[in-house]
Amino acid sequence: MGLQITAALALTLLITVTTCPFFIKRMQLLQYGQQIREDGPASHSGKAGTPTMGGVVFILAAALVSIVLAGRSPLVYALLLVMLGCGLLGFLDDYLKVVYNRSLGLKARSKLAGQIIAAAIFLLILYQQELYSSIIFLPYTNIIIDLGYVYPLFIFLIVTSATNSVNLTDGVDGLAAGIAVIAMSGYVYIAWLSGKAEAAVFAAALVGGCLGFLVYNRNPAKIFMGDAGSLALGGAFAALAVLTKSELLLIIIGGVFVIETLSVIAQVASFQLFGRRIFRMSPLHHHFELQGWSEWRVVKTFWAAAAAFTLLGMFAYNLQLR
Repeated sequence: MGLQITAALALTLLITVTTCPFFIKRMQLLQYGQQIREDGPASHSGKAGTPTMGGVVFILAAALVSIVLAGRSPLVYALLLVMLGCGLLGFLDDYLKVVYNRSLGLKARSKLAGQIIAAAIFLLILYQQELYSSIIFLPYTNIIIDLGYVYPLFIFLIVTSATNSVNLTDGVDGLAAGIAVIAMSGYVYIAWLSGKAEAAVFAAALVGGCLGFLVYNRNPAKIFMGDAGSLALGGAFAALAVLTKSELLLIIIGGVFVIETLSVIAQVASFQLFGRRIFRMSPLHHHFELQGWSEWRVVKTFWAAAAAFTLLGMFAYNLQLR
């Protein structure tokens, strides 16, 4: 299975690298370019019109490779369902933005409803395949908690939180894709240790896809992943966390995603309660940009933080298995 994991990474990397140029040209011909928020950093105004929806390329490539190399497993189909379901929501959101030439696509309640539906179907598959377990492990402790009937609500929370967190982080060239490579590599390791080799193949395929995408998404980006990519990645992280029984470890491994989300929550809460902002702009990466950091400096710093969080999560999972 180790060979399949390596092959999954290499194949998805190759497919993404060779397919992206054609996708970029097609998006340019259709004039499907990114709409830039008016309240975003002024330095981002030059990014307007950059082809978007690039997540379609590496998500579909990862799905294809996963099916070819490990597709007979119900576990893989469960992972694909959540990833593709959330990715479809993102695609619809992107499509509405580019077709109607606006920075907002699907309404928040429509996204939430779609995420809940994807999580509910995922739950049904877990039940049917006897993969369901309401037990969760507290990281760095020997404490095990059975959430019982509350666990389905916990899964809904994981799916919605993960998808939105990755989405919020996708705001600087190469930032979300690079963090996804690092954090998803951690899940290759965790899935392998947990005995779910098919999930490791799935995670490796996403690592390869994100690496291939970075070739064109690094600064200055030739294409953005859009919500089609960020929501799909969030769904994949959530599903992997549930299937490997590392639900709470996702908070550690996805530490940068969590911090980005908390920065938005803190900013909104502070402004509504006290009429003042904590950060110059949220999510947090924009704050550092307005502090004078270059995009590349922001990306390097956040990648380093992601590597540290991922190592901490992998270490915690080793302790959990003892």
